Amino acid sequence: MTLQLTKKHSFDAVYDSQKVYRLILEAMSNPGEIVNIKEYADKLYGSYPAFLAVAMALLDNEVGFHACGNLPLADEIESLKLAGNANIEEADYIFAGNHRVIESAIENAKYGTLTDPHKSATVIIQNNGISALCLTLSGPGIDGQAEFMVTQTVKDAIMMRDAQNFEYPQGIDLLFISGAGELFAIPRLVKVV
Repeated sequence: MTLQLTKKHSFDAVYDSQKVYRLILEAMSNPGEIVNIKEYADKLYGSYPAFLAVAMALLDNEVGFHACGNLPLADEIESLKLAGNANIEEADYIFAGNHRVIESAIENAKYGTLTDPHKSATVIIQNNGISALCLTLSGPGIDGQAEFMVTQTVKDAIMMRDAQNFEYPQGIDLLFISGAGELFAIPRLVKVV
């Protein structure tokens, strides 16, 4: 009898991580533009494969993450990456898997300093629903102003973040990801007009 081992995930930690990372960079460079990571998320198992694909691309042993009380997600991330589970105030990446935790995530996320604004958090938010609301955004990566159709979750998160009145250039980056793998970004300096 021969014992055969099978892998739980078919996600390649090097090549697939690089592809997801490039898609995230494309989304950050073009606020509101949707990229799709479903092809890579489908290679991961668990309750949050799209979150795991983002975690595989962004996390390493030098950053901390917070899963907003979602213990199964935290366990899945820790089993795949060497990143440490941190307090929300110290986390570099915050995963908000449901609408109830978004306000707390945004209010407690670190937002950098005037000399080191890049030492802010990125909040990754589960975004499911119908994009039926129109928002006008402006900032880096947007030529003048642009209108985007968004869900209530996206509108609420951007409004909560903007209500923090961070001093320029401080702030937090927002990544929105759907269960279907559609991802888009609203970087810290992009605001609602």
